[in-house]
Amino acid sequence: MKASLATLALVSIPLVAAHYTLPDLIVNGTTTADWVYVRTTENHFSNAPPQITDVNSTEFRCYELNMNTTPGQTSVATVEAGSTVGFKANNDFYHPGYFSAYLSPASPAANSPEAGTGQTWFKIWEDPPVFENGQLVFPSTSINEITFTIPKSLPSGQYLLRGEQIALHVASSVGGAQFYLGCAQLNVVNGGNGKPGPLVSIPGVYTGYEPGILINIYDLPANYPGYISPGPAVWRG
Repeated sequence: MKASLATLALVSIPLVAAHYTLPDLIVNGTTTADWVYVRTTENHFSNAPPQITDVNSTEFRCYELNMNTTPGQTSVATVEAGSTVGFKANNDFYHPGYFSAYLSPASPAANSPEAGTGQTWFKIWEDPPVFENGQLVFPSTSINEITFTIPKSLPSGQYLLRGEQIALHVASSVGGAQFYLGCAQLNVVNGGNGKPGPLVSIPGVYTGYEPGILINIYDLPANYPGYISPGPAVWRG
């Protein structure tokens, strides 16, 4: 279902307190229990907004409750390359925004605090807003889950899977965009010989000044070219 900015403006007041986390991993249509394979986030009890706004913080990687102990307390899901995976939120994604998913090889293991701390991340999926009739349209504002495919050519091994929504409803100033995210721990089997890239660091992937992050979605500039996705290009395998 698509939501225009006119509609979003009308519902913005009653939804100001509506926020969400991404506690559940989805694998081939099956939704797992809360925080079994997804690292528990700092706001898992409070659901407090926003998840995080500082793109330079070390918490920006996975926003764990405890960066040292949470990984080891989280299980690792075994999935096949080519599987459909994703995240289910504990509420609808009410805020208009941009969705993406990243993977990183996990060394020494997916449940290790050291996993994903280098320039190892690559984007495998995105769902940007659509520019129609002079305004941005957000097709995903009435859903509560996102799904995408792990590239069949992804090499086998352990990975972190990071789902992210950049909520843009108050993104007209630096630090206004809100990042709703979760990291699942995966063991990928029956993979291929692909070479994922381009590789980025998280934090480091964004500056916060990208036109897809620093944007007033309710007052677009003249000659607006359409939404420009932040971060690297999608690797499709």
